[in-house]
Amino acid sequence: MFRVIPFSKDLDLQDFYYEAENRGFENNISAHRLIGCFDKEREKQAWILYYNDEPVGSVAAHSFDDVMGPNSYRIAARTMVFTNKLEGMPYGTGLRGISVITKHQNPTAQFLIPACIEWAPSDAKLYITSNENEAGTQRRVHNIFGPALQKLGVMTPVKNVFYRGTDQTVWHFDQHKFYEQLEQFGRWT
Repeated sequence: MFRVIPFSKDLDLQDFYYEAENRGFENNISAHRLIGCFDKEREKQAWILYYNDEPVGSVAAHSFDDVMGPNSYRIAARTMVFTNKLEGMPYGTGLRGISVITKHQNPTAQFLIPACIEWAPSDAKLYITSNENEAGTQRRVHNIFGPALQKLGVMTPVKNVFYRGTDQTVWHFDQHKFYEQLEQFGRWT
């Protein structure tokens, strides 16, 4: 049903990019925007989420040493899911509804964030950034997702920075608390 595949230029993602562009997900409209923009980073990786063999989402992660110091990683970059392509699925489909977020019952929490966590070194310091921009879903991450996970002790705002051309909030992400809660609320099979 669901598969998370590491990004490769061999993947046929033309329809995925086209749909991302039509929906205004500017950071997901090409291989360059999804992962190539991180070429100067020490480490980088992106993943594509497939549902019934169709690409329906993406996420990226990269080293974040220049902003947060050694052994730091920015996760959940380029996060995007075409929730309408998940209709008929027995689980919640998107990040709409606070309980879907706080109980981690959405594709981002179930598949995309774990892909980032498992890629980073086990002792890494993990961070997520958000901003007030209307492009993509960053405003919702900034105003809803981050504060909801802050109440759970999973995310903590650390500082505001000017990064990649925009003012952003850097949130520390506690992967241990996240996994404890994910197990408590249930992982999808």
